[in-house]
Amino acid sequence: MRHFLSLVDLLTRAGAIMAAVIVAAMVGHILLEIVLRAVFDSSTYVLDEFVGYGVAASTFLGLGYTLEQGGLIRVNILLARIRSRAMRQLTEVTCVAACFGVFAMVWLYFWSSISRNWTRGAVSETVAQVPLWIPEGLLLLGLSIFLLQLVAYAIRIVSGEPMIGERGPVAAAE
Repeated sequence: MRHFLSLVDLLTRAGAIMAAVIVAAMVGHILLEIVLRAVFDSSTYVLDEFVGYGVAASTFLGLGYTLEQGGLIRVNILLARIRSRAMRQLTEVTCVAACFGVFAMVWLYFWSSISRNWTRGAVSETVAQVPLWIPEGLLLLGLSIFLLQLVAYAIRIVSGEPMIGERGPVAAAE
């Protein structure tokens, strides 16, 4: 089980690094666009499209890391009042299972969309004509990492490791 948790942590960090690289690339593209427009009266003509893809990809790729670090918004009205560790574990696992179910449905939707776009050869309706499976594939990768991180979190809860709200900076914020 430790190997699985280590692998998930590695994938989670890789997703966070990819998200950071994408954000840096967006900044670079924006700066390039500013220079092209101000100095050369030209444009790449794809800034809006690529920044849109980048925002979506970096958001989804960073989800797993954000969960691992306790950075997702949580409503602890109920959890703060539960004194029994066993009851809190049960509540947490139930919430994780519900979250997993919802995001698994989103994952299936993206998988079917990617499959459809791949077989049809669908591309964006812009100058870049980006194959649509590429940006959707990045979202699917981020969702996959997030789902794995949810499984890892459930394993950590069941094994008795500290839950979110019992460790690190999140505990101080509650």
